[in-house]
Amino acid sequence: CQFSCPNGRSSSKMAGSTATIAAMNARMDMLQGYLESNMTALHAEVAAAQHTADSAESSLDISWIILCGSIVFFMQAGFSMLEAGAVTEKNVINILFKNIMDASIAGIFFWAFGYAVAYGPTYGGFIGTGEVFILDIHNNAGGDVATASDGWEGWFFQWAFAGTAATIVSGSVAERTKFHAYLIYSALCATFIYPVVVHWGWGSGFLSAWGAMPDDNGDARPLFSGTSASNGMIDFAGSGIVHMVGGVSGLVGAMVVGPRTGRFVDGKLQPIPGHNTVMQALGTTILWFGWYGFNCGSTLMLSGGAANLAGKVAVTTTLSATSACLTATLISHFFEKTFDIGIALNGILAGLVGITANCSVVDPWHAVLIGFFSAWIYYGARRLLFFLKIDDPLDAFPIHGCCGYWGLLATGIFCTDENVQYAAYPNVNTACASGEQFGVQVVGGLIIFVWSFVVSGLVFLGMKMTIGIRVSEEVEEQGLDVSEHGGFMENMAALPPTKVIVVGQALNAVAPAPQ
Repeated sequence: CQFSCPNGRSSSKMAGSTATIAAMNARMDMLQGYLESNMTALHAEVAAAQHTADSAESSLDISWIILCGSIVFFMQAGFSMLEAGAVTEKNVINILFKNIMDASIAGIFFWAFGYAVAYGPTYGGFIGTGEVFILDIHNNAGGDVATASDGWEGWFFQWAFAGTAATIVSGSVAERTKFHAYLIYSALCATFIYPVVVHWGWGSGFLSAWGAMPDDNGDARPLFSGTSASNGMIDFAGSGIVHMVGGVSGLVGAMVVGPRTGRFVDGKLQPIPGHNTVMQALGTTILWFGWYGFNCGSTLMLSGGAANLAGKVAVTTTLSATSACLTATLISHFFEKTFDIGIALNGILAGLVGITANCSVVDPWHAVLIGFFSAWIYYGARRLLFFLKIDDPLDAFPIHGCCGYWGLLATGIFCTDENVQYAAYPNVNTACASGEQFGVQVVGGLIIFVWSFVVSGLVFLGMKMTIGIRVSEEVEEQGLDVSEHGGFMENMAALPPTKVIVVGQALNAVAPAPQ
């Protein structure tokens, strides 16, 4: 017992310890099973919450694009009112009809061909080769319909831009151009002229800052270096891609069709007043409003910090427009010896065009300077057209063509590398600080100018030599509302011309009265 009892007690203790350990292990197994089952449930809840968040984010971004695209489309009303007020009352129906047809023609032709040319896979960095009739956009094209975009809203947004590019030209060739000839140009613009430039700058073309001419590995090759050390051409919302195309095409159209009868007599400029300043002011205000859809909407999303960028874009857009309006008003008072509302209104548009390319990559004080110089560039270009005896009734080339190029140049002058990164451009570099970005902007703008001038020139000259582009002098004198559309705009014709009193004189309130 002396020897066996301790061993017995030891054996008993060991047995008890084993039982305790087994019980603890059992409890641990139960706890582990409990945690695993709850972790599985927790993971499922987290995944569900993430899916809900992703769905909300996707829906927010898609809704933002649809909203902004609708606002951009409303700019057609602005163009319609501005142009209708700036032409004589015998051509009001004609100019309104052109604006409606621009949107409608763009809808069909940009759907059928233009979008594929603009955003399809690149062919040599020149032209897109996507699916015609947007066949690559369809139900569930993005995968999970709750968290990914199928692409419908993208086409809608870009269609609104395409209609804008074509409409700019209608003002340049107003009051003397055959209606059917203009419609042919509009269709070609939406099908080819404009979409090619879109591909260069916003698709995967050679000017793009968003994946230029990707190599076999998918790496972009932007100007100038072909590496991430360069950005490519920065044109955030289309100073060059949209407005230069429309403005330069309008210049060519005005040159080919010739000036309105009576515009230049014995080499001297003669005023042809528009008939309604109220419509001009209303149209300009609508366009200003629409520009927030144009510029802010070009963030293409609100998620991921893009809402802050949209807010910044709204500020720079506003400052450039207001600065240009004030500057143009002072210019008119100094050179025209009157406060000319037409010049002030066009100054607003000039400032808006000038800021469109760079609204996301400049600081607010830069925007004020950009608007200031936009007003001077607009006015100088306007006087140059008078000197060259080129009749552009709506000043489309000075506003959209010249200030569009200025917008591209201003991007290179005022951009900062920090702002470029804030605007979510993909490459991190010092292209702005080194001056390379300015060089890229110069080259990009010149290429857009040459393309728009040459291709539009071929279109207008081709029509002039075949179907004819200009109405007869008798038809022009009678007005296109009668000859092309079967009647006057009775309601407007019944109203007397709006008058303004300037230093005791009664003057027709019109687009800027040339000196």
